[in-house]
Amino acid sequence: MPDVKVTVVGAGQVGATAAFVLALHKTADVVLVDIDESVAQGKALDMMHARSVERFGVTLIGSADYHATSGSDVVVITAGLPRKPGMTREDLLRVNGEIMRSVITQAAAASPEAVFMCVTNPLDVMTYLAWKVSGLDASHVLGMGGVLDSARFAYFISQATGTPVEEVDALVIGAHGDTMVPLPRLAKAGGRPLAELLSPERIEEVVQRTVFGGAEVVRLLKTGSAFYAPAVAVASMVRAVVDDARAAMPSCVLLTGQYGLSDLYLTVPAVLGRQGVVDVPEIDLTDQELHALHASAAGVREGIHALERGDRG
Repeated sequence: MPDVKVTVVGAGQVGATAAFVLALHKTADVVLVDIDESVAQGKALDMMHARSVERFGVTLIGSADYHATSGSDVVVITAGLPRKPGMTREDLLRVNGEIMRSVITQAAAASPEAVFMCVTNPLDVMTYLAWKVSGLDASHVLGMGGVLDSARFAYFISQATGTPVEEVDALVIGAHGDTMVPLPRLAKAGGRPLAELLSPERIEEVVQRTVFGGAEVVRLLKTGSAFYAPAVAVASMVRAVVDDARAAMPSCVLLTGQYGLSDLYLTVPAVLGRQGVVDVPEIDLTDQELHALHASAAGVREGIHALERGDRG
């Protein structure tokens, strides 16, 4: 078993579930950190009670102290508030921006060599903020969103075509939100292009359901939001890093000229390995797809500017 340590900040539904999935896969020892230490400790203890049943040898501990996270290989940040009724987007940016600054400052001081993975929303802006505040190389700071969005796209394609989901290839790029860019042109089901299986109208229905997949879960739950799929998406990315898999995964990464975009974080295919983001190879996009990606990027850039305006008071 590898000597690997992963910290998960935020013992809510996403963070705790991700910690448990990492334990079940025997990926790493996990430190679950939360401002409410008893919650983190209680959930970690509950997970440890499962060890003899699931036969995993890794350990999980809960803490509110970042000293416990020292020397982590990966730090996952799920801490943050969901947008509440009456709360503007700027309000959410301000509140979660303050949380992100506090978390990244303490976690980076404890584990300066770690790879940091952001899950807090609004994802693309928070990942950019984490990079700026931490002072870390951009290769060590990335966000989770594209794996989740692409998984939703694959599921809806599977449902629409009757193809087993493991035989579906699907990719979503762009911001993690309503301006995401599913790419049906590149999607395949059972090895066949999606356009051979579904009408343009049906494909558009699948795309729209993907874009609003998270909102659909929220509507059905009534209180709360998705956490199972986000958690396994987090765990898959963590495994790619700690295993040095050099796997291409849709990830929120810093763009430095790719697709004509620079100085912002956005989801595109990226190669993940032990040092974080190993490479950001460009894929060929049509003019329409590129336009949609730039429109998505514009929304992220406005979020960054709104955050900066708030910093200036």
